[in-house]
Amino acid sequence: MSYLSGTASLLYELDKKLMVLLRDGRTLIGYLRSIDQFANLVLHKTIERIHVGKRYGDIPRGIFIVRGENVILLGEIDLDREEGTTLEQVSVEEILEAQRIEQEQKQEQERLRAKALKERGLAYHLDITYEDY
Repeated sequence: MSYLSGTASLLYELDKKLMVLLRDGRTLIGYLRSIDQFANLVLHKTIERIHVGKRYGDIPRGIFIVRGENVILLGEIDLDREEGTTLEQVSVEEILEAQRIEQEQKQEQERLRAKALKERGLAYHLDITYEDY
């Protein structure tokens, strides 16, 4: 097998189960069916996996087209090791509620941090990221 540079190296990953981490923090798991020169991906049988602590939930998404510039990390999933995980799978409703609570706690911590810095005469600017959306 010869080495292909750039996007062409993804040809070896076709029809394999991959995990894709997106710029907005979402995690997708699906089978890579197609790619192009811009690293745009077509994933089949895609699920969106949400992690909160030691629990996770999967939301079925079907066929998913991912623009290449939104991909941060892409890797093949080892099907043998996938079964032996220590994480607990919960329902979609439970994981979405846990995610909402976690986000509220983060916002409260940020508010307290901003208040404490303001009391000390320091300016605090929130960096708005894709996670905030």
